[in-house]
Amino acid sequence: RTPLHLACANGHVDVVTFLVENKCKLNLFDNDNRSPLMKAVQCQQEKCVAILLEHGADPNLADADGNTALHLAVISPNTSVAGLLLEHNASIDAQNKEGYTPLILAVSEHHEEIVEFLLKKGADVHARDQCER
Repeated sequence: RTPLHLACANGHVDVVTFLVENKCKLNLFDNDNRSPLMKAVQCQQEKCVAILLEHGADPNLADADGNTALHLAVISPNTSVAGLLLEHNASIDAQNKEGYTPLILAVSEHHEEIVEFLLKKGADVHARDQCER
């Protein structure tokens, strides 16, 4: 893990700001194949998510399971973080290694609010996972 990963996971907004303003690399992976943005999303550090996105972090990188930051936001479930990601061109229909899009994942997790949110944002209701479900 990089200092940026740790600062994002722990919500140290001032440290994240300092690091990104001093041009640290935003898209490096840790041992779990997660970027600092993914760690911020996973730990529900919304301010850190916003800072990273404003400075050009890639919202479409995938971890070892093929999950993007939007998949992780859906698991939380956190509509405000999901909204931030979509505002910064996160792929709403990205598929993980099981073929799950964020919408399929939200449905499988029974997160009704985020399901409605994704549908309003244009998620593909006809997407299918690898088992054609």
